[in-house]
Amino acid sequence: MIRAHRQSAMKQLVLASGNRGKLEELRAMLSGMPLRIVAQGELGVEDVAETGLTFVENALIKARHASAVTGLPALADDSGLIVDALDGAPGLYSARYAGDPSNAAANNAKLVAAMRDVPADRRSARFYTVIVLLRHPQDPQPLLAEGSWEGVITTEPRGDGGFGYNPVFLDPVYGLTAAQMDAALKNRLSHRAVAMAALQHKLHALSL
Repeated sequence: MIRAHRQSAMKQLVLASGNRGKLEELRAMLSGMPLRIVAQGELGVEDVAETGLTFVENALIKARHASAVTGLPALADDSGLIVDALDGAPGLYSARYAGDPSNAAANNAKLVAAMRDVPADRRSARFYTVIVLLRHPQDPQPLLAEGSWEGVITTEPRGDGGFGYNPVFLDPVYGLTAAQMDAALKNRLSHRAVAMAALQHKLHALSL
């Protein structure tokens, strides 16, 4: 079993993900707290099969695995894009919507094609996430928070920032896709930011 070194001044959390964009977002959101978020890959943790049937189940599977391997508290999220006109697809399978291995450009192209004949008033969608924090692998009371970000699907990709479905997800209030926003604005509006805000006051009270 891999055991990560615990720093006395900066408490460590292992992020149960290899997604670099997600890691940077979470680090920015938690920058004011005495926490050091380490990606699981930096600690030799491999991905675990996401066999759950809900976002919550998959987040718990990932967090429990990372915590068990490293001995650290683990933070995991399971997120997806829910498109109303597609009966909730790509949903739980957002990362591999266009097949395995995951490819963001292919996923976006498939989504744009699937929505080609959908009129403007039926293109509603939302990013949804569940964030889970386990203090240890057998934690019977994991901390949970959820968040969503309402928007619409564009007819073609716009912008080159962010990751995943950001180029085809338009915030109707700002008139920008998530890929066109600067990081500060996106980190204030996003589903992950909403969930993290709900989780932060609990993190302050934790003894890790």
